[in-house]
This record gives sequence, structure tokens and C-alpha cells, in this order.
Amino acid sequence: MTIREKAAAMKLDSTRMASKPAVVRNQALANIARALLAGQEDIFQANAQDMAEAAENNVPEAVVKRLKFNAEKLTGTVKGIEELIDLPDRVYETQFVRELDEGLTLVRESCPIGVIGVIFEARPDALVQIASLCIKSGNCAILKGGSETRHTNKVLFSLIYKAAMESGLPENCLFQAEQRDEISELLACHDSVDLLIPRGSNAFVQYIMNNTKIPVMGHADGICHIYVDKDFDIDKAIPVIIDAKTQYTAVCNAVETLLVHKEAVDALMPRLNEAFRAHDVELRATADIADKYDSKLATDEDFATEYLDLIISAKTVGDIDEAILHINQYGSHHTDCIITENKDAAEHFMRMVDSAGVYQNCSTRFADGFRYGFGAEVGVSTGKIHARGPVGLEGLLTYKYKLYGNGQIVADYVSGKKAFHFRDI
Repeated sequence: MTIREKAAAMKLDSTRMASKPAVVRNQALANIARALLAGQEDIFQANAQDMAEAAENNVPEAVVKRLKFNAEKLTGTVKGIEELIDLPDRVYETQFVRELDEGLTLVRESCPIGVIGVIFEARPDALVQIASLCIKSGNCAILKGGSETRHTNKVLFSLIYKAAMESGLPENCLFQAEQRDEISELLACHDSVDLLIPRGSNAFVQYIMNNTKIPVMGHADGICHIYVDKDFDIDKAIPVIIDAKTQYTAVCNAVETLLVHKEAVDALMPRLNEAFRAHDVELRATADIADKYDSKLATDEDFATEYLDLIISAKTVGDIDEAILHINQYGSHHTDCIITENKDAAEHFMRMVDSAGVYQNCSTRFADGFRYGFGAEVGVSTGKIHARGPVGLEGLLTYKYKLYGNGQIVADYVSGKKAFHFRDI
């Protein structure tokens, strides 16, 4: 069966999937969690094969870190499923009720999007998160993972799909695309697929956006910033910056650029530079910082680069507005942070920075669906339409309007025979 044929079958099954009660969807998730634990040896064996092939093919270290799936990752993944089960069901939730006129009542109700195609990077845990979120939200999903994790993904999907079928979900609720050329087929399924969520490089996401009629939600680069204001607490600043850069370098919410108020440089940089050296972080800075701290000189290209490595660019700014201007110009609208004890400065920064996540005095690594209490996420959206930031359960739902009448016709309202009174109830 081709992708187009499979997508069409999923479209027909999408209403059946949406109609499954929360108890059935939650039971399917519980069965999936048990299946993953029971099949862990097969998962780890497949992952070892992916890791060996990555070494043979000289896959970049940043990618290798993502594709590793060990006992710790499995434990975290299962915990995410359990937390997702505990979340309230949002499918077919009444959002408002409005009486337009006597006997004419409008209801807005949440509902699943339908068929979602997700093309994601080399992270096996992403497959589990995405499949789980789609099941919880009543959506059908076409999943295409990176080729670097093809063995792990195949085992994971087999376990997930088998558990889903045994739980009574529709046959076409999930499908795994395994061949690279299937991506082009998927992009042409605008009559069956309701939404695409690509996760990968900027070039890849742009390719998806430019080659399909299907609505696309997602983000490309993760060029995140931390701005250290003049009114900062150094005991907060150092651990926050180090965590944001080093806790996990190969992810989109790791900090890539540090902006420092000119009055904070001398207080911050000596201790921070020591911390960078202790964590093997390479500093690339503007001349005023580079000359003092023996770092490489940063270029404009550095400030537009997502390193995904132990490298950080740094720049001195004259004031908070210069920092905001830099972030809005060079950033990817993902997640940006201010370190300050000044409440007014923090609010100004958080209002003016045009990003999906704006933080005060905490690591950019918190930008994650699991850490937001969403249970998991299908990705981070840096756009402004429908969903923004980590996309969890609510981001995979849309809504419909239901109008209950009693023989009313528009002509009566046009002629003045009747009038609307619009009363929320």
C-alpha cells in the first residue's frame, strides 16, 4: 500500500479514532508502556545496531547523542506516558456556549485535528512521545523517523502498534513510513493529511514548507539567548548559563548566544569564563570580551548559528533594548532568557522579545513539553498560529462549532422579524 493509499484509509478511520472514549485511549497508552518495558531487550539490541552503524558512517556526535536509547531513556519515556495518562481528557470539551436567540444555541467544542504527519529527527524517544500524544488526543499519525534510528524505531513502532490494536484502536490509527522517498509521497497527501509537523534542520523544515499544500507546524533552528542585565545575581547567573549550555548540548533549547550588559561584564565574565573552561565550553566573543578573556573573536555568522555543541557566542550590549533588538534579529523565536533582579526589566524583556518562550532567571532547557507538565510533546512551534512553544495535548486539538436550532432561518433576521441577543450561558 502506498503512502497516499494509507493516508486515505487513515482519513476514513480518523473519525473512528476521534470517537474512542478517553478510557480506551488511556488503556491503550497503559498497554503501550507495559509493552515497551516487556520488549526492552529487543529495543536495546536494535539501538546498539543503530549506534554501531552511526560509528561506521561517522555520524556527527550531536546526532549520536540523540539516537542513544538506554534504560534511563526508556524509564523517562515510560514515565512520560504515565503522566500523559493522568492528564485530563480534552477531546470534545465544551469551550463556550452562546445563545444567539431563543432556541438557537451555539456551542464551540474541541476535537482532534485528524491525520497528522510527523517527520522527526534521530531520537527514538520522539517516536514514542509523538505516537502517545496522538493517541491521547484522538488523532491518527503517520510517523517518519530519521534513518539513523531505523532499527530502534522499527522495534518501538511494532510494540506500540501491537499494543494499540490489542486495545481496540482503529487499524489505521498509526503508520510508520520507513523509506526516505516516502516523504515526497506524504507531502502530496493534502487531501488526506490535515497537518505536518517536521522536526529537523532549518533547510529540511524549509523544504517541507515549500513543497506541500498541507499546513505545516514546527520550528527550524533553536538559536536561544541569555541576556545578563546590569541588576543580576551572579550566584544565579553562573549555574543557569552553564546548565543552559552544557546540560544537553545537542538540543534546540540549549543556549547558543550570551548577551551581557556593559555594566555587568567585569562582574560576570571572570567567574563565568572559569566555569566555561571547567565544562570545556569554547567562548567566541566580541572584541571587548575576547581581548580580556583570551577567547576567539565572534563573527556575525556566529550569532546566527545553532552550534549544538560546547560553543557559545557572547556580545556586550549597551542596554536591555539593544539585547532585545539583537534577539529579535538573530534569534529563532524559540526560547530566550533574562537574568535580572529587576522586575520591571524582566517584564519589559518578556513583553518585547518575540519568542515562543521568554524566561527570567532560569535555564532555557526548561522549554520542553515534559517539563511543562504536558506529558510529552510532538515538537516546538515557533510560529504564532494555532499552537506555540512545546506542542502537547492541547496543540493537537482544534475545535468545531455546533449550532442547535428549532427551525430558524436567516431571512427572519435579515428582514428584522427576529433579532439576535447573544447571551453566553
